Amino acid sequence: MRRFIERHTFWAIMILIVAGIFLWMIFAVWPDWLISAIGRKKTFVNTFLNGLTLAGLYFLVASGFTLVFGLMRNVNLAHGSMYLLGAYIGYEAAEASGNWFVGLGAAFIAIAFAGILLQVLVFRRMEGDDLRQTLVTIGVSIVAADLMLAIWSGTTYQFAPPEWLFGAAELPIISTIRSSGKEVFLKYPIYRLAVLAVAIAVGIALWLFLNRTRIGMMIRAGVNDRDMLAATGVNVQVVFAMVFAIGAGLAGFAGVIGGTALSIAPGEDIRYLLASLVVVIVGGMGSVPGAAIGALLIGLAEQFGLAYFPTYGVVLTFLIMVVVLAVRPQGIMGSS
Repeated sequence: MRRFIERHTFWAIMILIVAGIFLWMIFAVWPDWLISAIGRKKTFVNTFLNGLTLAGLYFLVASGFTLVFGLMRNVNLAHGSMYLLGAYIGYEAAEASGNWFVGLGAAFIAIAFAGILLQVLVFRRMEGDDLRQTLVTIGVSIVAADLMLAIWSGTTYQFAPPEWLFGAAELPIISTIRSSGKEVFLKYPIYRLAVLAVAIAVGIALWLFLNRTRIGMMIRAGVNDRDMLAATGVNVQVVFAMVFAIGAGLAGFAGVIGGTALSIAPGEDIRYLLASLVVVIVGGMGSVPGAAIGALLIGLAEQFGLAYFPTYGVVLTFLIMVVVLAVRPQGIMGSS
């Protein structure tokens, strides 16, 4: 972050100014001219919070993808299928046990194991061959989608989180002021706030794992110079299989989180695969902070687009990607 500020002082100042304006718009009482220009403050703040929580969900999916695709350079286009399969497995485990956390753990473990199988049976045999990896994983995703459709049909599933995550929390954000002078504070679903908190915790844990642990250093060393790492006595294939397990497990983990917040249905695999691709491309290959920034931009753009530009909302996401690729082809936090 310090390096970015030193190299791009102007943009750092602009980011601080925009952040300050956003904070003022969230916490201040809006004047009449702003309400007439944008609309109700409640709509704006709800859209902003929806964008933040959607960004958290996108980050949970893309964090696993950035490990596999961005860091290891393995083109896994079956990542979206892992998300959806994790959601279905988590749903079945939660329904059978009556415990939401059992479903969360079952999804992570099952999809992590599936990721190890995929790495051993597919990627280990096609190292460095991006085209074959792309074609094979597209085939895997198509077969997986058909199998999931045959098993769970086209029904939309949604399971409930623990009771203590139900309801809405009152935030220290003034929504409006009544004629009597009483302040009305904004309420927002507790579960969506929990999604954001989990995404932040996972992001910090991943960054610490990759940058502050011996295993993380071995992973980065293996990506840069596999032969040299193997010469030190490290089993590179085991390290890579472990990375793939973590990346796939995070997709399954996100499947339960997202399936609880939204829904589980055919087609969600494609949606989250595309979101992961855009997030990693915008944020920068192999960068966890970059994935967080990319998810934040895409989540906010998607929600504000739906709220204020419904006809052209979808265009905003790809417009951000085009601008980033034109200005900084390696991504916002990608290494040049």
